Amino acid sequence: MAAGVATQPKRWTYEDYYALPDDQRYEVIDGELLPMVPSPESDHQKFSRALFRRLDSYVASTKLGELLYAPLDVILNDENIVQPDLVFVRADRVAILERRGIVGAPDLVIEILSPFSVRRDRQRKMRLYAQFGVKEFWIVDPGNHGIEVFTLKSGAYELQCKGSERGKIRSNVLGLEFDVAEVIEQL
Repeated sequence: MAAGVATQPKRWTYEDYYALPDDQRYEVIDGELLPMVPSPESDHQKFSRALFRRLDSYVASTKLGELLYAPLDVILNDENIVQPDLVFVRADRVAILERRGIVGAPDLVIEILSPFSVRRDRQRKMRLYAQFGVKEFWIVDPGNHGIEVFTLKSGAYELQCKGSERGKIRSNVLGLEFDVAEVIEQL
């Protein structure tokens, strides 16, 4: 290569991502391949399990749609493939659930923070979910036993409610309200 000639970094696509070996988990955001390391800590997994149990019982009893958990590819477009911790798709939109994952924007995405994911979840992924029209986005902080619920308005997220240890959490997408303490009790 001639001196002084800059090369463009590779832009990863779903096809490139899909061809990767499955011994490591990745996400692709804006064409950039991002490793997901290390694996979540036990507090993260316990919070994920407790929250899934709380939400899934409601979603199943009301036949509201499908609530799924990681690892599951959410393919927003060819250069944006993510693996949120929990994801919900309304019953009238389950056609976006395909064998390879969810193709398109889910109705609700939940990211559970870990020490290595805070910046990615709170900045890059939050912006990405808003860009693709995910109606509701939750950030769960296991260290502080907190949940924040954001609602999409005019292309950006607004904080709808939050609780730490206790406090009412309200989801417009699910039509559900509960106290954070109900989840904490299950840890």
